[in-house]
Amino acid sequence: MKHCFYNETLGFFYNNSRKELSPHWRPKDVLVVSLGLAVSAVVLLTNLLVIAAVATNRRFHYPIYYLLANLAAADLFAGVAYMFLMFHTGPRTAQLSLKTWFIRQSLLDTSLTASVVNLLAIAVERHRTVLTMQLHSEMSAQRVVGLIFSIWAAALLLGLIPSYGWHCLCSLESCSRMAPLYSRSYLTFWAVSNLAVFLVMVLVYGHIFVYVRRRMARMARHTGAHPRHRDTVMALVKTVTIVLGAFVVCWTPGQVLLLLDGLGCQSCDVLAVEKYVLLLAEINSLINAVVYSWRDNEMRNTFRRILCFPCPRRSKYAAPERGLHSHNGHFTVDSSI
Repeated sequence: MKHCFYNETLGFFYNNSRKELSPHWRPKDVLVVSLGLAVSAVVLLTNLLVIAAVATNRRFHYPIYYLLANLAAADLFAGVAYMFLMFHTGPRTAQLSLKTWFIRQSLLDTSLTASVVNLLAIAVERHRTVLTMQLHSEMSAQRVVGLIFSIWAAALLLGLIPSYGWHCLCSLESCSRMAPLYSRSYLTFWAVSNLAVFLVMVLVYGHIFVYVRRRMARMARHTGAHPRHRDTVMALVKTVTIVLGAFVVCWTPGQVLLLLDGLGCQSCDVLAVEKYVLLLAEINSLINAVVYSWRDNEMRNTFRRILCFPCPRRSKYAAPERGLHSHNGHFTVDSSI
């Protein structure tokens, strides 16, 4: 019968994994926490802005924008999780109970899983619409709500698994170095799953790009093709691809590090860069909001209206905005997203 160590302190598991617990603030701890809190604050503000823009502008009331808003919600959650980590790291780590430590890690795991699954949903949505050269999916509001609910259910399930059994409290020899209460097998499973999803999304977007370029070349030879519609479809594909690319670049180093730790690589100094790859991953939650404002004129204008809420309004006789165009009886957004 296995002996479990539920009553031990956090220091016991850190000593078992040979991960240092510093009793005082070191310069690198202060630097990481200062940068982390600053990045988290900006992440919270920018992603709240994206969610507010989608909620208040009727031109964004389409499935793809709801999914982008849900991605912003996942990034917002990541900002909250990382801020919680910053308030419970450094010398404060040794004072945590096992329950609080699991909460700290579960918040991070859930936010990443929500982002990954959401990006996969966006990739599938774009694949279905772009292959038929549509700007927006015909998915009903109920299906979008159900999809978003499923995304968060999957994120919570995978984020909470270690707290409810897939840990090493009853098997000290299987403990991870980076996460001393997690089983290495869980880290391996999580890293391989995420890297596999990354690969699937890259293949999906690669197929979309090849298809769109070929279809655009054929459509350009026919006068019936609407150039504004073609440009908007292609620009939207480019934007979500940039979001995916930034996500893969920011998160892959951390996933590879987790995989090396999960596989028990003894010659890999995973602890030396652990905090920095995590900070890089958090910066991704800021990049997404920047991409929206950089690529989408309508989103940028909506940001200005939200931030300038107390400012005087334009006259109702002012010229209509350039962002709205009619195509086959449907209004589309003249934006680079």
